[in-house]
Amino acid sequence: MSETAVKKETGMATLVIVLFAICAVTALLLGLTNYVTKPFIEENARLKQEKAMSDVLPADSYTEVTDQYTGGDASVLNIYSAGDAGYVVQVKPATSFSGNFTVMVGVDASGACTGTSIVSTGETSGLGSNASKPAFADQFIGKTGTVAVTKDGGEINAITGATITSRGVCEAVTSAIAAAASMG
Repeated sequence: MSETAVKKETGMATLVIVLFAICAVTALLLGLTNYVTKPFIEENARLKQEKAMSDVLPADSYTEVTDQYTGGDASVLNIYSAGDAGYVVQVKPATSFSGNFTVMVGVDASGACTGTSIVSTGETSGLGSNASKPAFADQFIGKTGTVAVTKDGGEINAITGATITSRGVCEAVTSAIAAAASMG
């Protein structure tokens, strides 16, 4: 074997070992970071969800009753009883710009929407993210039955430039109202 061939094999082996070591250290650091931050992330998610529930239908306590839901709407993620006040329903509508859109909807004992809160969104910043602003969200308060944007024959004024997001919120409210009615 020539001296050049031996150097190439040695150089290649060293490169592979160094690359493996870098990957192993990086994977270890990522795993450690996940281990350390996971409890904080879970706690922040829990607090955000509790705040969203309180914003849409204030109550002393909330009891998850999702297992009692017999409706067939797959967009309904969770249902919480707010005692005599009604239900809080977490919905992931099929209609959204990003596909990562979750809405918390309050439904009072009479079956009317008491409010909406965007729990998670990947909608376009400056457009779809406006769904959480009072100018849009307050339109849903008191709505019953099927809720739709004006373009679809409903009463909700869509967010300019974000009709898909507006339709998604309408879909979420309609699903939540139906889910709460089925809990009756």
